[in-house]
Amino acid sequence: MRDPNISRYEAGQLSPARRAADLRRLRGERFDVLVIGGGVTGAGAALDAASRGLRVALVEARDYAAGTSSRSSKLIHGGLRYLEQLEFGLVHEALTERGLLATRLAPHLVRPVPILVPLPPGAGPAALPARAWRRSYYGAGVAAYDAFAGVFGGGRGMPLHRHLSREGARRLFPSLRADAVAGAIRYYDGQVDDARLVVTLARTAASLGAAVVTSTRAVGLIRQAREVTGVRVRDMEARPGSPDAEFEVNARTVIAATGVWSDDMSRMLGDIGARPGLRVRSSKGVHLVVPRSAITGEAGLILRTATSVLFVLPWGGHWIIGTTDTDWTLDRAHPAASARDIDYLLDQVNTVLDRPLTTSDIEGVYAGLRPLLSGEADSTSKLSREHAVVEPMLGLLLVAGGKYTTYRVMASDVVDRAARRLGNARPSRTADLPLLGADGFPAMWRDRADLARRHGVQVGVVEHLLERYGSLTVDLLALIAADPLLAAPLTGAPEYLAAEVAYAASAEGALHLDDVLTRRTRISFETAHRGTESAEHAAEIMGRVLGWDAQVRAREVEHYLARVEAERQSQRMPDDATADAARLGVSDVRGFAADRGVGAEAAGAELPS
Repeated sequence: MRDPNISRYEAGQLSPARRAADLRRLRGERFDVLVIGGGVTGAGAALDAASRGLRVALVEARDYAAGTSSRSSKLIHGGLRYLEQLEFGLVHEALTERGLLATRLAPHLVRPVPILVPLPPGAGPAALPARAWRRSYYGAGVAAYDAFAGVFGGGRGMPLHRHLSREGARRLFPSLRADAVAGAIRYYDGQVDDARLVVTLARTAASLGAAVVTSTRAVGLIRQAREVTGVRVRDMEARPGSPDAEFEVNARTVIAATGVWSDDMSRMLGDIGARPGLRVRSSKGVHLVVPRSAITGEAGLILRTATSVLFVLPWGGHWIIGTTDTDWTLDRAHPAASARDIDYLLDQVNTVLDRPLTTSDIEGVYAGLRPLLSGEADSTSKLSREHAVVEPMLGLLLVAGGKYTTYRVMASDVVDRAARRLGNARPSRTADLPLLGADGFPAMWRDRADLARRHGVQVGVVEHLLERYGSLTVDLLALIAADPLLAAPLTGAPEYLAAEVAYAASAEGALHLDDVLTRRTRISFETAHRGTESAEHAAEIMGRVLGWDAQVRAREVEHYLARVEAERQSQRMPDDATADAARLGVSDVRGFAADRGVGAEAAGAELPS
C-alpha cells in the first residue's frame, strides 16, 4: 500500500532511490502477489492487484517492455481480420478495451489513426460486379467492426467508417497507384507508443504501492511441498560475485506473465514433476520504418497478403510498415530481422505504391515475437490470439497468449484467480482507473498555448510532451525551468528534448542507455543512424542523474554502438539462422549469458522475465 503521506504522483516516480527502496522491500517483505515479467500483461497484472489493495511486487529481468511489448505495430485495435475468422468475442472484447483506453484510461497515449482498406479494381467484363461485391463484402466487415465497438456514445473513442471513391482514396493517399485501387473504405483504430504505455502502467502500479524493479531476474521457484511460496531473484545491477546479488522474494501467490519465455517456466515445472498446462509458440513480426516523405498520404493502409495482412501506418514524421508472421525458434531476447524479411515487406507494400520503396528508404527496422497459444495450425497467423490462465501448482499462476490491446482483460482474469485464493473479494478496478498522466489531460491539451506561454517554450514542444506524458508534462517543464539546457533537442534526434532523457533516468526507471534510446524514446528506429549520433549526448545526461563516471559512460555508449552494428549486420543476412548468429555477436548490456535460445537449458534453465 502507498504511504498516505506521499502523493500518487510522487509515489509513481521510478527514481534510482525508489529502486533501492523497492529492492529492500523485495528482500524483507512477504507479498500477496509477485508478478514475474514487465511487459504489458505483467505490468497490467501488477496494477490490477495493487488497485485491489493487495501487497504487490513485480520483477523484470531487463527493462519494461524490453521484449514483445515494445515491438508491436503500435495499434490498439480489435483486429479487423479476426472477423473473417469468426472470432467475434475477441473482436468485441478488444474494441471495448480500445474505447476504454482512448477515452478514459490513457487518452494521452492512445489516439485515433485513420486507415484505408483499398478495394482492388479487377479487370475484364466481370470487373464491375466484382467491384460491387468486394465493396459490399468489405463494407459489411467494417460496419460490423464499428457495430462491435458501439455505434453511438462517446465510449467508442473513434469516428465511424466512410466509403470513398477511387478519387477520394487517392486524395487522401496520393501515393496509391491509380491502377491498384477502385476505391477504399476509411475506418479508425487506436495508435499507441507501446513501450510508453507499459512504463506508464508500471508507474501507476508503483503509485498504488507496488514494488516494481527492473534488472531483477527470476532464477528459480521457492516451494514448500507442492506449493510455490516465492521466487529466487538475481539483481542484474549488483556487482558480480556480490553476496547480495541473489536473494529470495516471498509471496503468497506468484503470477508468471513471461510471454515467449513461458516455456522456460514449463521446463522448470517439469524438473519438479509438475505439468505446465499450456504451450506457447513464438511468431516473429518484423516492421520497417521509412521517412514520412517517402510516401504521400494522410491515412494508413491495411493490405491483404497471401499469409496475413500488412499495415502501412503514419507515425509522426515516419511510416511504419509491417508485419511478417513466421515461426521463430531461435534467440528470444533479441529476434533478428533478415534480408528476406525486409524484401518480403518491400515487395508487399510496393504492389500498391506509385513510387516503389527500396532499402535505401529504410530508416529503421525492428523485430518482435508474439506469444501464441500453441495449436494444430500450420501457420502462426492462424493460431488463436485468445489467452489462457492456468495454475500448474498451488500458488503459481501462468498467463499467456492474448494480444496487446486486451492486456487489461488478461490481467484482470489472472488476478481474479489470485484474489480468490487469497480471500480478497474486491473486483478489478482498472476499467475506471486512469493511468498516470490521464487525469487533467483534456483540459491541459485545450489550454496548451497558455501552458507554453507560461513556461516560455514553443507550443509544438508542449504538444509533443503532452502526447507522450499527458498531465505529467508539468514535471518535464519543471526540469527545463531548473536547467534550461534540457530544453535543447537531443543531438541527432531533433524530435526529442534532452529533458526527456533526464526524466527517463530520474522518474521512469531507465538504467541503461539502451533503455532510453530504444524504449523511453524510439530513436533507435526513427533515425537513419539508429541512435548512434545521439548516444554520447544521451549518456552524458543519464550519467548526471545516475552518477556514471567517464568509464561507465564510455561502456554504455560502446555497448549501444555494438548492438546497432550487430542489428545492421543481421539485416543483411539471407535467412533467420544467419541473421540470428549475426545479432548474437554482441553481449547483452545486463550480462545475460544464458539467453541464447535453447542454450538457456544448458545454463540451468534460468527464467528470463
